[in-house]
This record gives sequence, C-alpha cells and structure tokens, in this order.
Amino acid sequence: MAERRAPLRFGVAYDFRNPPSSGIDDARLYAECLEQVVVAEQLGYDVAWLAEHHFVADGYLPSWVPVAGAILARTTTLRVSTDIAVLPFHHPIRLAEDLAVLDNLSGGRIELGVGMGYVATEFAGLGVPLAERVSRTEEALDVLALAWSGERFRYHGRRFRFEDLRVTPDPVQPGGPPVWIAAMSEAGTRRAARRGAHFLPQGHRGDTTDLWPEALRSVGDDGAGRRVGMIRPALVTDDRARDWPPIRAAEAERVALYREFFTHSRPTLSRGRGERIPQTWVIGTAEEVFDELERFIEDYGVTDLMTWGCPPGMRPEAITPHLVRFAEQVMPRLRARFG
Repeated sequence: MAERRAPLRFGVAYDFRNPPSSGIDDARLYAECLEQVVVAEQLGYDVAWLAEHHFVADGYLPSWVPVAGAILARTTTLRVSTDIAVLPFHHPIRLAEDLAVLDNLSGGRIELGVGMGYVATEFAGLGVPLAERVSRTEEALDVLALAWSGERFRYHGRRFRFEDLRVTPDPVQPGGPPVWIAAMSEAGTRRAARRGAHFLPQGHRGDTTDLWPEALRSVGDDGAGRRVGMIRPALVTDDRARDWPPIRAAEAERVALYREFFTHSRPTLSRGRGERIPQTWVIGTAEEVFDELERFIEDYGVTDLMTWGCPPGMRPEAITPHLVRFAEQVMPRLRARFG
C-alpha cells in the first residue's frame, strides 16, 4: 500500500436493525443507541457511521439524515458520516440542502459516504430503475459539488437538469461536507480517485485496496489527506466463551441478510479479484486485538476504523463495556503507532 498520510480515526457504526430477539421496540433501540454514541464520544471515538437500506423486516435504517441530526445535537466533537448512503435514492439538491443545514447546526461535523446500491428490491420499491444507478450516482456527485460551491450553476445531465440555481445555506466546511465513495470494483475505485473523494473499499482487495495507490497516481494525486475507511469490529475480552456467543449469534443474523442481498443481486455485482477484505470481528485480549488490528491497518492502508455499536438483536448496553475496553487498552496504542 502507499504510505498512509491521514491520522488514524476510530468510530462506531450503526444500522439500527431490531429483530424480535432484541426484546425492545424501535423507539427504545434508537434511544439507547443515541445514549451509547454520547458515551463513545466521551471515550475518545472520533466518528459515527450510519447505514442505509430499505424494506428490511428488522427495520434496518432507511432514513439516516434525521439520525445524523440527533447524534450531532447530542455531541460536540464527534463527526457523523454514512457507510453508505445509497446515492441513486436521493435527490441531489435536497441532499445538498439537508447536509448544508446539518453542517451549520453541527459546526462542520457532517460527512457523506455514498454508494450506488445493488439490491433490486430496493430500487423497485422506490421506483428507481436499477439500470440508472451508475448515471444517477455520477450526476448526483456532480450536482453536490456544484451545490456546495457557493456559486450559481446550471447542470444538464441525462437524469438531472437544473437552471440558474444557488443552493443555500452555504456549508461551514469549504466545498461542502467531505465525500467518501464506496467501491467493490475497479470502476468504483477509479471513480473515488478521480473524484477526489475518500475511499470505502469493500469486497475483494484486487479491485479496491490493492488498486487504490495506482488509481491515485493515474490522476496525479499523491494521496495526501485521502482517507480509507472500513468496518472491522473488535471485542477485547479475557473470557471469549462468555463474551463471544451473543455477538456471534447477532453476526449470524447480519450475515444472513447480506447473503440474501447478494444472492438476489448477483447480476449487479462483479466477481472480484484477489482475497476478500476481512471484516469479521477481531477477538482476544488487548494485546491480541492490538496485534491483529496493527497488521490490518498497515496492510489495507486504513485511516478510519469502525466497530459495531449494536449488532442485530443485541442491546447497546451489552456492547458499551467492550467499547470502553477498546478505548482504554487498544486505541491509545494504535494512535501512537499510526498517528
């Protein structure tokens, strides 16, 4: 990998999935996750990531903008981003306005991670043609940049046309909230490099992280300031037999949903080159977790490392003690190692 230049950040990811096994209603789960994210900020975590999917029986978060606002209102330093917002489902002007407002409310703490989506049932349910996902993504990225430029603009694309617009308010962050682009293919990796975005690699490393340095060089970018973010959850424990089984059951629920998504979306997804990027839990003592994550961060050029705040079917209170142990016993050593 090319030398990682941006300082290391740590965060907590949320999808608000709430299967019946949790024993609580959705309103309570939302409240408990919001309580946990305040604790995460106090522990020194830097960012919270929110996900987006639609029409999932367990309530997988379909609307992340209001949740981002709720988190930002309860915190003072924590940044909020998405991994990912499905960009073809969002009108780019409305999204630009929403995030500009959040940026002002938070003093410049909002970011935006986007992807094209791939789940056919979601596109059908929202009335968006799956065949338009690439063009809608590319044009929405164009429009977001124009909308946050502080200038009047016009735009004529295949999917969007705007005449003489000036989007207000201006974001606090110059040029608007930082944009991340998710990629599972060579085309996605090169899109992120070409767009000057931060990078959310998924899937196979041959199409993503291994290609990233060359993709940056091809557009004349030395990678300074570019960030690479991944979810790689960690469980610091001295008693694996006690602490791992409930998380393992929750992860089985998580994996089952994605297996269903991928099974029904194979025509949309490429096969991939090289080994898959590991996103399984790292489990062990503080020393074991540090060693494994040190190798992972170095190997994949990670700058933003996320863990799960509330796996499906669990309560945040069951995970918070592990967030504490990681923050106290592992995070400082990784910061010292990588900056």
